[in-house]
Amino acid sequence: MFEIMIGGDFAAAHKLRNYKGKCEALHGHNYKVWIKVSAPRLDKRGLVVDFKDLKQILKSVILELDHAYLNELTFFKKHNPTSEVIAKYIFDKIAGQLKKTYPHLTLAEVEVWETDKACAIYRKR
Repeated sequence: MFEIMIGGDFAAAHKLRNYKGKCEALHGHNYKVWIKVSAPRLDKRGLVVDFKDLKQILKSVILELDHAYLNELTFFKKHNPTSEVIAKYIFDKIAGQLKKTYPHLTLAEVEVWETDKACAIYRKR
């Protein structure tokens, strides 16, 4: 199995619901996102997929989150915008795009870092 990872980032504000502490107040993060994609074989060029193409897919997903107040986005009106939920949201969006464009690839995991020392990971089992 071959795996590659690429990263991206976005800045966004949110406040956590059903939370007692500082994070229930409006605040922001400069999020870092890492995605890992796997493939059972390489293409004829010797690649899992071109990094440039994978970066474009990630960019298209995080563009809607960048400089947004997450709580106001339709999905996050119903789901608390925790890093865990954001990781699954990004995972589902990217997995859908990969299925259409690169059906031989599997999205292995998405990491969402809200600080340099704290991240949430979503991976499909």
